[in-house]
Amino acid sequence: MSACIPEKIREVRYQISHFEKIYQRPAGSVKLLAVSKTRSCQDIIQAIDCGQNAFGENYVQEALGKISDLSSYNLEWHFIGPIQSNKTKTIAAYFDWVHSVDRSKIAQRLSEQRSPTLAPLKILLQVNLDAETSKAGVALTEIETLAHAVKDLQNLELAGLMAIPAAGKNIDAQRAGFHKLAEARDKLLAQGISTCQHLSMGMSSDFEAAIAEGSTIVRIGTDIFGPRNQANKG
Repeated sequence: MSACIPEKIREVRYQISHFEKIYQRPAGSVKLLAVSKTRSCQDIIQAIDCGQNAFGENYVQEALGKISDLSSYNLEWHFIGPIQSNKTKTIAAYFDWVHSVDRSKIAQRLSEQRSPTLAPLKILLQVNLDAETSKAGVALTEIETLAHAVKDLQNLELAGLMAIPAAGKNIDAQRAGFHKLAEARDKLLAQGISTCQHLSMGMSSDFEAAIAEGSTIVRIGTDIFGPRNQANKG
C-alpha cells in the first residue's frame, strides 16, 4: 500500500484544473477516471478516501473481486479493456460504463444482457485513429456507420467516443490525434446523436493535450498508483 496515492491524486486533480483554465474549458468539465487495473483494494481505498469514486478496469475476473469487496462504497466502475464475447454478460451486469465497444455485435450483446432494472449502460465507441494493428478499435472512416447502428439499442446509452492515439513526440503531435477524435464526435452530434457528448482520451503521458482538444474523461493510472503491478487477467 503506497502512502503516496493521496498526494498523487491531489496533484493530478490540480493539473486537470490547471489545464481546464489554460485551455478555457469549464471548471469541472474533465472527469478523472483512476485506472485501477492490477491495483489492490487497499490502494483503491486510499483513492476513495480522497474523494475518487470512478475506477477503470481492464480484466473482468480481476474487476469482479474488487467490485464485490468494495460494494459498500458508492463507486462507478468503467470497463476499459478489450471485450470478449463470452464476457459481455458479466460486463453488462456489473459495470456502469464501457469504453471499448468497437463492433455492433458486442453492443447488441451488452444491450440484450443488461437488466432493464439497471440504469442504461453508458458505452463509448473505441476508434483506432491511426490504423495501428496492435490496438483495437473501429476505423475512423467507419465510426458513423457503427454509431448509427447502435445508438437506439435498448438498455444502452451511446455516450461518446474513446481512443488511444499513436504516441506523439510533442504536445502539438498529441493534440493532432485527439483533434481527429473530437471532430468525429462533433459530426455525430451534428447528425442528431445528442447523447454522444463524451471524449475518453488522455492518459498519464498526454492528458494535457487531450484536455486541450476537449477530453471529458482522462484515464490516469501511473500518475496515481505508480508503475503497473502484475495481476491475474480474465
